[in-house]
Amino acid sequence: MKFSLNFGFFLLTFQKSLIFVNKFSQTMIIYSVTISVDEAVEEEFVSWMRKIHIPDVMNTGRFISCRFSKLISHKEEGSVSYSAQYTCHSAYDLNDYKMNYAKELQKKSLDKFADSMHAFRSELEVIEDYYSVLS
Repeated sequence: MKFSLNFGFFLLTFQKSLIFVNKFSQTMIIYSVTISVDEAVEEEFVSWMRKIHIPDVMNTGRFISCRFSKLISHKEEGSVSYSAQYTCHSAYDLNDYKMNYAKELQKKSLDKFADSMHAFRSELEVIEDYYSVLS
C-alpha cells in the first residue's frame, strides 16, 4: 500500500512501514562537528556543550535543530568522541554562520578546552529523510 500527502513545501509518502519526506523548497544541510575530548574533561565538556555552546550556536538563528550524540564506536584510549549535527535550511544559512559566527564560537571552545579536544567538521546535503511507522 502506498499513498502520499502534499503539504506544499514537503511531500509525505507512506509505503509499507516507512515514511519518506521529500522537501521541495530547499536543500537541507547538516553541519556535522565531531569532537574528540580527553576523558579527564569529559563531564565538564558535555555540560558546557549542552548548557552553553550548543545554545550559542542555535541562537545565531542559522540552524533549525541540533542532535548531540556520543560516539560508541572507534573509541581511542584516553579520549571519548561526540558529534553535534546542526541542521539548516540551506547552504546560504551555513555559509552565513561560517562567515559571521563560527570563528568566535570556535575560539570560545578552544579557549575553554585548549589541548584537551580536537574537532573535525563536515557538511552533508540531505537527500531524503525516512521514518518508520512501526516504532
